[in-house]
Amino acid sequence: MACYAEVIDDKRDTWGKTVGYEEETVDNEDEEYGNCDTLMARYPLDRVRPLAVIPKSRHRDGSIYKCTHSWKRECLIADRSETIFEPMMFTEPSNCFIFNGTCMRHGPTHMLQIVSIKLAKIHVDGGPIALYGYIALRDNLDPLLNYVVKFSRDDPITLEQGSLINLAGPKRGINYLGDIFIEYDMRIKTVGPEKHDPRLIDGVSILGNMGVRNRSVFTNRIHGNCGAVDITFSSLENAIEATVEVAISEVQSSFNLSLGCFTSGLNEEIRLFDGVIGETRSLKRSVVAVVIDSWIHLKFKVGTERSSSTERDCFFNAGNHGSSARKIKTDFALISVKVIWSPLPDGF
Repeated sequence: MACYAEVIDDKRDTWGKTVGYEEETVDNEDEEYGNCDTLMARYPLDRVRPLAVIPKSRHRDGSIYKCTHSWKRECLIADRSETIFEPMMFTEPSNCFIFNGTCMRHGPTHMLQIVSIKLAKIHVDGGPIALYGYIALRDNLDPLLNYVVKFSRDDPITLEQGSLINLAGPKRGINYLGDIFIEYDMRIKTVGPEKHDPRLIDGVSILGNMGVRNRSVFTNRIHGNCGAVDITFSSLENAIEATVEVAISEVQSSFNLSLGCFTSGLNEEIRLFDGVIGETRSLKRSVVAVVIDSWIHLKFKVGTERSSSTERDCFFNAGNHGSSARKIKTDFALISVKVIWSPLPDGF
């Protein structure tokens, strides 16, 4: 995505520092949250690196839709469509070139993995909040929205400070060969009309890949008027896309299920599911980046409120194509697991 140089005027910063904007007039909110040095001075004790907000990228005042800057046009910011690419696009290709047992035509690439998203700060009184809105990524694969968080106002999530936000995506793997635009508009639902709902975070930030170590895990904080959100990422070179499908059958009784994922030897857990199972069903499909020839580790915890949880583990070795499957028999149900491998397609 050839957008970064237009925005940052060739001054790159891995952590999204915004410098060198042309013809920008920064309003009070942009001045407060749009400069990385200002954020570092204001939040010196947080120990979490702030992610700067690009000036004139707010949904609140509509400035994000005003195509006065080339990065907005080149990155199709006004296009609200979801990414056109699906997962598993090269799981079973017909045009492989095999050499020594390895497909040389469909190879791994540099990918980004969202490890967790957390409600780090709330600047409102009254305990838990009802949160709705979205967080989405735009990458080199295509500049359309790849949602990782998405909740409607009619079906918000209730969270306390420090709570993890359930991941709704990504829909497909995230390309990290170039800079990634993170777009967000998260609001706090009130008893009044929607127009009076305060915004938790609002705008667009850039996540650069220069200087980011392979298989590293890092956390950035997005500050807003009413709080802050922490996003933890992992940078994975030579990675492919793993699509995790889980089906629950032969349910004997209602039980609690927690599904965590560890990828590529990293110790940080990605939460894929945490809820109650009461009948036969399939879990939401999850897409995870994994380094080729390394392992994806799925950890299942099953139990009830009246009993301790039992842990079951599955390990899958990542390949270019195809799939792997396992079955786990528990006292509560039969858990069928399938992991489908696919490289990412080329970008636009």
